[in-house]
Amino acid sequence: VTIDPERLQAMQAFATRALSDDTLTFEPASADASFRSYWRATSASQGGTWVVMNAPPGRESLGAWLDVARRLRAAGLNAPQVFADDVAQGFVLMSDLGSRTYLWELDDASADALYAPAFDALLAMQTRVDVAGLEPYDESRLVAELELFPTWFLQKHLGLEPGCSGWDRIEAAFTVLIDSALEQPTAFVHRDFHSRNLMIVPGAMPGIVDFQDAVVGPVTYDLVSLVRDCYIEWPAERVYAWSNMHRDRLVEKGVLKFGELRWKRWFDLMGLQRHLKVLGIFCRLWYRDGKAQYLNDLPLVMRYTLAVAEKHKDLAELASWLRKQVGDRDLTRPAATRG
Repeated sequence: VTIDPERLQAMQAFATRALSDDTLTFEPASADASFRSYWRATSASQGGTWVVMNAPPGRESLGAWLDVARRLRAAGLNAPQVFADDVAQGFVLMSDLGSRTYLWELDDASADALYAPAFDALLAMQTRVDVAGLEPYDESRLVAELELFPTWFLQKHLGLEPGCSGWDRIEAAFTVLIDSALEQPTAFVHRDFHSRNLMIVPGAMPGIVDFQDAVVGPVTYDLVSLVRDCYIEWPAERVYAWSNMHRDRLVEKGVLKFGELRWKRWFDLMGLQRHLKVLGIFCRLWYRDGKAQYLNDLPLVMRYTLAVAEKHKDLAELASWLRKQVGDRDLTRPAATRG
Protein backbone atom coordinates (compact mmCIF):
# COMPACT_ATOMS: atom_id res chain seq x y z
CA VAL A 1 0.00 0.00 0.00
CA THR A 2 1.49 3.33 -1.03
CA ILE A 3 0.40 6.79 0.07
CA ASP A 4 1.72 10.29 -0.55
CA PRO A 5 3.73 11.45 2.51
CA GLU A 6 1.64 14.61 2.89
CA ARG A 7 -1.57 12.61 2.74
CA LEU A 8 -0.23 10.14 5.28
CA GLN A 9 0.58 13.04 7.61
CA ALA A 10 -2.94 14.48 7.17
CA MET A 11 -4.49 11.07 7.88
CA GLN A 12 -2.40 10.63 11.03
CA ALA A 13 -3.39 14.10 12.23
CA PHE A 14 -7.09 13.32 11.61
CA ALA A 15 -6.97 10.11 13.67
CA THR A 16 -4.89 11.70 16.42
CA ARG A 17 -7.44 14.53 16.80
CA ALA A 18 -10.44 12.21 16.64
CA LEU A 19 -9.10 9.93 19.39
CA SER A 20 -7.27 12.63 21.39
CA ASP A 21 -4.31 10.27 21.34
CA ASP A 22 -0.81 11.24 20.23
CA THR A 23 0.60 7.74 20.82
CA LEU A 24 -0.95 6.24 17.68
CA THR A 25 1.18 4.27 15.26
CA PHE A 26 0.00 3.37 11.76
CA GLU A 27 0.53 0.43 9.46
CA PRO A 28 -1.20 -0.67 6.24
CA ALA A 29 -4.28 -2.81 6.90
CA SER A 30 -5.43 -3.48 3.34
CA ALA A 31 -6.17 -1.97 -0.05
CA ASP A 32 -9.04 -2.75 -2.37
CA ALA A 33 -9.59 -2.61 -6.12
CA SER A 34 -10.44 1.09 -5.93
CA PHE A 35 -8.20 3.99 -4.90
CA ARG A 36 -9.05 3.47 -1.24
CA SER A 37 -6.57 2.19 1.29
CA TYR A 38 -7.00 1.19 4.92
CA TRP A 39 -4.60 1.78 7.79
CA ARG A 40 -4.56 0.24 11.23
CA ALA A 41 -4.00 2.72 14.04
CA THR A 42 -2.65 1.25 17.29
CA SER A 43 -2.66 3.19 20.54
CA ALA A 44 0.25 2.78 22.95
CA SER A 45 -1.72 4.51 25.72
CA GLN A 46 -5.18 2.98 25.25
CA GLY A 47 -4.09 -0.42 23.94
CA GLY A 48 -6.75 -0.54 21.25
CA THR A 49 -6.76 -0.56 17.45
CA TRP A 50 -8.88 1.25 14.90
CA VAL A 51 -8.92 1.40 11.12
CA VAL A 52 -8.62 4.61 9.12
CA MET A 53 -9.95 4.68 5.57
CA ASN A 54 -8.07 6.86 3.11
CA ALA A 55 -10.40 7.78 0.23
CA PRO A 56 -8.69 10.47 -1.86
CA PRO A 57 -11.16 13.25 -2.78
CA GLY A 58 -11.78 13.43 -6.51
CA ARG A 59 -11.09 9.72 -6.84
CA GLU A 60 -13.40 8.22 -4.21
CA SER A 61 -16.61 9.50 -2.63
CA LEU A 62 -17.29 8.88 1.04
CA GLY A 63 -20.98 9.78 1.00
CA ALA A 64 -22.20 6.42 -0.30
CA TRP A 65 -19.92 4.45 2.03
CA LEU A 66 -21.13 6.32 5.11
CA ASP A 67 -24.76 6.00 4.04
CA VAL A 68 -24.60 2.24 3.46
CA ALA A 69 -22.61 1.68 6.67
CA ARG A 70 -25.43 3.34 8.62
CA ARG A 71 -28.06 1.21 6.86
CA LEU A 72 -26.21 -2.04 7.55
CA ARG A 73 -25.58 -1.28 11.22
CA ALA A 74 -29.21 -0.16 11.68
CA ALA A 75 -30.26 -3.61 10.42
CA GLY A 76 -28.03 -5.34 12.98
CA LEU A 77 -25.26 -6.29 10.56
CA ASN A 78 -21.57 -6.20 11.42
CA ALA A 79 -20.38 -3.32 9.28
CA PRO A 80 -17.65 -1.11 10.79
CA GLN A 81 -18.77 1.38 13.42
CA VAL A 82 -17.85 4.93 12.43
CA PHE A 83 -16.23 7.03 15.16
CA ALA A 84 -15.27 10.07 13.09
CA ASP A 85 -15.21 11.20 9.50
CA ASP A 86 -13.84 14.07 7.44
CA VAL A 87 -15.61 13.96 4.10
CA ALA A 88 -13.74 16.98 2.73
CA GLN A 89 -10.36 15.32 3.32
CA GLY A 90 -11.58 11.78 2.58
CA PHE A 91 -10.91 10.07 5.92
CA VAL A 92 -13.01 7.79 8.13
CA LEU A 93 -12.08 6.42 11.55
CA MET A 94 -13.85 3.13 12.20
CA SER A 95 -13.84 0.00 14.32
CA ASP A 96 -11.29 -2.66 13.49
CA LEU A 97 -12.87 -5.88 12.17
CA GLY A 98 -9.49 -7.61 12.12
CA SER A 99 -7.60 -9.10 9.21
CA ARG A 100 -9.05 -12.64 8.96
CA THR A 101 -10.84 -12.66 5.63
CA TYR A 102 -12.99 -15.62 4.70
CA LEU A 103 -10.81 -16.33 1.66
CA TRP A 104 -7.78 -17.44 3.65
CA GLU A 105 -9.70 -19.80 5.96
CA LEU A 106 -12.18 -21.41 3.56
CA ASP A 107 -11.57 -25.01 2.54
CA ASP A 108 -13.67 -28.13 1.97
CA ALA A 109 -13.86 -28.84 5.69
CA SER A 110 -14.57 -25.30 6.93
CA ALA A 111 -16.90 -24.06 4.17
CA ASP A 112 -20.26 -25.06 5.65
CA ALA A 113 -19.44 -23.69 9.09
CA LEU A 114 -18.05 -20.42 7.73
CA TYR A 115 -20.76 -19.89 5.16
CA ALA A 116 -23.63 -20.50 7.63
CA PRO A 117 -23.29 -17.07 9.32
CA ALA A 118 -22.58 -15.50 5.92
CA PHE A 119 -25.92 -16.83 4.66
CA ASP A 120 -27.55 -15.45 7.81
CA ALA A 121 -26.01 -12.06 7.08
CA LEU A 122 -27.16 -12.23 3.46
CA LEU A 123 -30.71 -13.04 4.50
CA ALA A 124 -30.65 -10.12 6.96
CA MET A 125 -29.37 -7.77 4.27
CA GLN A 126 -32.12 -8.84 1.89
CA THR A 127 -34.95 -8.63 4.43
CA ARG A 128 -33.96 -5.96 6.98
CA VAL A 129 -31.84 -3.27 5.34
CA ASP A 130 -33.63 -0.04 4.45
CA VAL A 131 -33.28 0.42 0.68
CA ALA A 132 -35.16 3.72 0.36
CA GLY A 133 -33.19 6.07 -1.88
CA LEU A 134 -30.60 3.54 -3.04
CA GLU A 135 -29.90 3.55 -6.77
CA PRO A 136 -31.63 0.81 -8.79
CA TYR A 137 -29.68 -1.93 -10.56
CA ASP A 138 -31.49 -0.97 -13.76
CA GLU A 139 -30.98 -1.73 -17.44
CA SER A 140 -28.54 1.12 -18.05
CA ARG A 141 -26.32 0.00 -15.18
CA LEU A 142 -26.42 -3.65 -16.28
CA VAL A 143 -25.54 -2.67 -19.87
CA ALA A 144 -22.67 -0.41 -18.77
CA GLU A 145 -21.21 -3.24 -16.70
CA LEU A 146 -21.51 -5.81 -19.48
CA GLU A 147 -19.77 -3.48 -21.91
CA LEU A 148 -16.62 -3.77 -19.80
CA PHE A 149 -16.26 -7.32 -21.17
CA PRO A 150 -15.72 -6.49 -24.87
CA THR A 151 -13.85 -3.26 -24.12
CA TRP A 152 -11.29 -4.48 -21.61
CA PHE A 153 -11.20 -8.27 -21.95
CA LEU A 154 -11.79 -8.94 -25.64
CA GLN A 155 -10.29 -5.85 -27.22
CA LYS A 156 -7.64 -4.74 -24.73
CA HIS A 157 -6.54 -8.05 -23.19
CA LEU A 158 -7.03 -10.48 -26.09
CA GLY A 159 -6.41 -7.90 -28.82
CA LEU A 160 -9.57 -9.16 -30.50
CA GLU A 161 -12.02 -7.23 -32.67
CA PRO A 162 -15.22 -9.33 -32.51
CA GLY A 163 -16.50 -8.55 -36.01
CA CYS A 164 -20.17 -8.66 -37.02
CA SER A 165 -20.66 -12.30 -36.10
CA GLY A 166 -19.04 -11.85 -32.68
CA TRP A 167 -20.96 -8.68 -31.90
CA ASP A 168 -24.24 -10.37 -32.82
CA ARG A 169 -23.57 -13.17 -30.35
CA ILE A 170 -22.43 -10.79 -27.63
CA GLU A 171 -25.43 -8.50 -27.99
CA ALA A 172 -27.90 -11.38 -28.11
CA ALA A 173 -26.41 -12.83 -24.92
CA PHE A 174 -26.48 -9.43 -23.21
CA THR A 175 -30.21 -9.14 -23.96
CA VAL A 176 -30.87 -12.57 -22.40
CA LEU A 177 -28.86 -11.69 -19.29
CA ILE A 178 -30.47 -8.28 -18.80
CA ASP A 179 -33.99 -9.64 -19.25
CA SER A 180 -33.30 -12.36 -16.67
CA ALA A 181 -31.88 -9.87 -14.16
CA LEU A 182 -34.77 -7.43 -14.52
CA GLU A 183 -37.50 -10.05 -14.03
CA GLN A 184 -36.22 -11.03 -10.59
CA PRO A 185 -37.63 -9.75 -7.28
CA THR A 186 -35.40 -7.02 -5.88
CA ALA A 187 -33.61 -6.56 -2.57
CA PHE A 188 -30.57 -4.80 -1.11
CA VAL A 189 -27.51 -5.76 -3.20
CA HIS A 190 -24.02 -5.35 -1.71
CA ARG A 191 -22.45 -6.03 -5.17
CA ASP A 192 -19.20 -7.47 -3.82
CA PHE A 193 -20.41 -9.97 -1.24
CA HIS A 194 -17.63 -12.55 -1.37
CA SER A 195 -14.75 -14.10 0.53
CA ARG A 196 -12.42 -11.09 0.35
CA ASN A 197 -15.05 -8.76 1.79
CA LEU A 198 -16.22 -10.95 4.67
CA MET A 199 -14.21 -10.93 7.87
CA ILE A 200 -14.11 -13.62 10.53
CA VAL A 201 -14.85 -11.85 13.81
CA PRO A 202 -14.79 -14.21 16.82
CA GLY A 203 -18.10 -14.26 18.67
CA ALA A 204 -19.85 -12.03 16.14
CA MET A 205 -21.52 -12.07 12.75
CA PRO A 206 -19.16 -11.85 9.77
CA GLY A 207 -17.67 -8.41 9.32
CA ILE A 208 -18.89 -6.84 6.07
CA VAL A 209 -16.72 -4.38 4.14
CA ASP A 210 -16.48 -2.76 0.70
CA PHE A 211 -20.22 -2.10 0.50
CA GLN A 212 -20.21 1.44 -0.90
CA ASP A 213 -21.57 0.39 -4.32
CA ALA A 214 -24.80 -1.06 -2.88
CA VAL A 215 -27.97 -0.81 -4.98
CA VAL A 216 -31.49 -2.25 -5.10
CA GLY A 217 -31.40 -5.13 -7.53
CA PRO A 218 -31.83 -8.81 -8.42
CA VAL A 219 -32.29 -11.11 -5.46
CA THR A 220 -29.74 -13.68 -6.72
CA TYR A 221 -26.85 -11.25 -7.16
CA ASP A 222 -25.12 -11.37 -3.78
CA LEU A 223 -25.79 -15.09 -3.41
CA VAL A 224 -24.01 -15.97 -6.64
CA SER A 225 -21.18 -13.57 -5.72
CA LEU A 226 -20.69 -15.55 -2.53
CA VAL A 227 -20.89 -19.15 -3.75
CA ARG A 228 -19.52 -18.67 -7.28
CA ASP A 229 -16.75 -16.54 -5.88
CA CYS A 230 -14.14 -15.20 -8.32
CA TYR A 231 -11.37 -16.18 -5.88
CA ILE A 232 -12.33 -19.68 -4.76
CA GLU A 233 -14.14 -22.54 -6.54
CA TRP A 234 -16.58 -25.13 -5.23
CA PRO A 235 -18.08 -28.22 -6.90
CA ALA A 236 -21.25 -27.42 -8.84
CA GLU A 237 -23.47 -29.69 -6.75
CA ARG A 238 -22.35 -27.93 -3.57
CA VAL A 239 -22.99 -24.52 -5.11
CA TYR A 240 -26.52 -25.48 -6.15
CA ALA A 241 -27.24 -27.00 -2.73
CA TRP A 242 -26.30 -23.71 -1.06
CA SER A 243 -28.32 -21.79 -3.64
CA ASN A 244 -31.45 -23.88 -3.05
CA MET A 245 -31.06 -23.62 0.71
CA HIS A 246 -31.02 -19.84 0.46
CA ARG A 247 -33.96 -19.89 -1.92
CA ASP A 248 -35.98 -21.89 0.61
CA ARG A 249 -35.24 -19.33 3.30
CA LEU A 250 -36.36 -16.48 1.03
CA VAL A 251 -39.59 -18.36 0.33
CA GLU A 252 -40.16 -18.76 4.07
CA LYS A 253 -39.67 -15.01 4.50
CA GLY A 254 -42.16 -14.25 1.74
CA VAL A 255 -39.52 -12.62 -0.47
CA LEU A 256 -39.84 -15.25 -3.17
CA LYS A 257 -42.71 -17.24 -4.72
CA PHE A 258 -40.99 -18.92 -7.64
CA GLY A 259 -39.98 -22.53 -8.25
CA GLU A 260 -36.54 -24.08 -8.37
CA LEU A 261 -36.18 -24.16 -12.16
CA ARG A 262 -36.72 -20.45 -12.58
CA TRP A 263 -34.54 -19.75 -9.55
CA LYS A 264 -31.69 -21.85 -10.97
CA ARG A 265 -31.85 -20.02 -14.30
CA TRP A 266 -31.87 -16.63 -12.55
CA PHE A 267 -28.94 -17.71 -10.38
CA ASP A 268 -26.91 -19.01 -13.35
CA LEU A 269 -27.54 -16.02 -15.57
CA MET A 270 -26.94 -13.48 -12.81
CA GLY A 271 -23.60 -15.14 -12.17
CA LEU A 272 -22.79 -15.00 -15.87
CA GLN A 273 -23.60 -11.29 -16.02
CA ARG A 274 -21.32 -10.73 -13.04
CA HIS A 275 -18.50 -12.84 -14.45
CA LEU A 276 -18.54 -11.16 -17.86
CA LYS A 277 -18.34 -7.84 -16.05
CA VAL A 278 -15.52 -9.12 -13.84
CA LEU A 279 -13.48 -10.31 -16.84
CA GLY A 280 -13.53 -6.69 -17.96
CA ILE A 281 -12.89 -5.22 -14.52
CA PHE A 282 -9.92 -7.47 -13.74
CA CYS A 283 -8.32 -6.47 -17.04
CA ARG A 284 -9.06 -2.78 -16.47
CA LEU A 285 -7.41 -3.03 -13.06
CA TRP A 286 -4.19 -3.98 -14.83
CA TYR A 287 -4.23 -1.90 -18.01
CA ARG A 288 -5.63 1.27 -16.43
CA ASP A 289 -4.66 1.01 -12.76
CA GLY A 290 -1.48 -1.13 -12.81
CA LYS A 291 -2.87 -3.83 -10.49
CA ALA A 292 -1.53 -7.00 -12.09
CA GLN A 293 -2.59 -9.52 -9.45
CA TYR A 294 -6.18 -9.68 -10.73
CA LEU A 295 -5.02 -11.25 -14.01
CA ASN A 296 -4.30 -14.42 -12.01
CA ASP A 297 -8.02 -14.79 -11.32
CA LEU A 298 -9.10 -14.64 -14.98
CA PRO A 299 -8.92 -18.42 -15.66
CA LEU A 300 -11.42 -19.25 -12.89
CA VAL A 301 -13.80 -16.51 -14.02
CA MET A 302 -13.55 -17.80 -17.60
CA ARG A 303 -14.33 -21.35 -16.46
CA TYR A 304 -17.47 -20.09 -14.76
CA THR A 305 -18.42 -18.10 -17.84
CA LEU A 306 -18.10 -20.98 -20.29
CA ALA A 307 -19.64 -23.60 -17.99
CA VAL A 308 -22.80 -21.56 -17.42
CA ALA A 309 -23.18 -20.28 -20.98
CA GLU A 310 -22.85 -23.82 -22.37
CA LYS A 311 -25.70 -25.05 -20.16
CA HIS A 312 -28.29 -22.63 -21.56
CA LYS A 313 -29.51 -22.92 -25.15
CA ASP A 314 -30.00 -19.18 -25.62
CA LEU A 315 -26.36 -18.58 -24.63
CA ALA A 316 -24.73 -21.53 -26.40
CA GLU A 317 -23.69 -19.47 -29.43
CA LEU A 318 -21.79 -17.01 -27.24
CA ALA A 319 -20.16 -19.94 -25.43
CA SER A 320 -18.93 -21.67 -28.60
CA TRP A 321 -17.69 -18.40 -30.12
CA LEU A 322 -15.91 -17.35 -26.91
CA ARG A 323 -14.31 -20.75 -26.39
CA LYS A 324 -12.86 -20.52 -29.89
CA GLN A 325 -11.51 -16.99 -29.30
CA VAL A 326 -9.88 -17.86 -25.98
CA GLY A 327 -8.45 -21.16 -27.22
CA ASP A 328 -5.41 -22.15 -25.21
CA ARG A 329 -4.25 -18.61 -24.43
CA ASP A 330 -2.67 -17.98 -21.05
CA LEU A 331 -5.12 -15.42 -19.70
CA THR A 332 -2.85 -14.51 -16.80
CA ARG A 333 -0.26 -12.91 -19.08
CA PRO A 334 -0.63 -9.25 -20.04
CA ALA A 335 -1.24 -8.59 -23.72
CA ALA A 336 2.20 -7.03 -24.22
CA THR A 337 3.98 -10.19 -23.08
CA ARG A 338 1.80 -12.72 -24.86
CA GLY A 339 3.10 -14.18 -28.09
